[in-house]
Amino acid sequence: MGTSATPALVSTGALCLAVLLSSCAGTDAGGSSTQEARPAAATSPAESAAPAAPTPAATPTPSTAPATESPAPPAAPTADGIWTTYTTTDGTLAFDHPADWTVADAPETPPDGIFVVVEDPAGRRLATLRTNLVTGAVCPAELPYALLDSQALPALAQDSGTPRFTFEGRTDPAVSDPVAASILAYGITSAPEPTGESACPISHFFTWPPSGAAFGGVYDPFEIYPGKPQHVDTPEAYMETEEYQDLRTMITSLRPAG
Repeated sequence: MGTSATPALVSTGALCLAVLLSSCAGTDAGGSSTQEARPAAATSPAESAAPAAPTPAATPTPSTAPATESPAPPAAPTADGIWTTYTTTDGTLAFDHPADWTVADAPETPPDGIFVVVEDPAGRRLATLRTNLVTGAVCPAELPYALLDSQALPALAQDSGTPRFTFEGRTDPAVSDPVAASILAYGITSAPEPTGESACPISHFFTWPPSGAAFGGVYDPFEIYPGKPQHVDTPEAYMETEEYQDLRTMITSLRPAG
């Protein structure tokens, strides 16, 4: 989920990931929160799935499943220790997150809508939540895709349909460098599920009054940060980590406040 991207990644996903990749850092939490204890659950540690040098093993594998078939969700999401409920400053949305994660207003919070950043204890950005976004269907070119995880979110349903949480990837076959060729992201989308073996760029935006919203982040399998072994993780290995399980629990907990 690194906030950095190579030029090739930006060119592939700029139209669909501008919100997720925007560079900002929050300082003070802008919403209200309450704490509650949740029972601890066992988690599987991240497994090394490829050698230290970048290899295509970290590249998303194109999905061949029809659009009506979503992959089975991973094991029960981890929710160990103390969790907090964050309510946006405008009182419209709420979500749960681990108490040691920080949720803060972004410095460039827009005059309309909200823009908050979720960070881990080390200050590493994990996700952003924005509302009052103007969204549109843009599909410059279809690319091989991987649909790794999917879950419908009925709490956010609108007249136009029910959005869903996805963890997915796109690969540009014209780029030989696997680091630059692929992009992986998790978030909420109202876009139709892809069909066939290719899809439009990742569009993690969902319908929410008065226009649209976004809640998600980018996964960079090559990113090195404190506490992470220096090897390349496949997306499948990342899905087994406590961090992904907690991120999934947090994003899928998004709901109307009150």
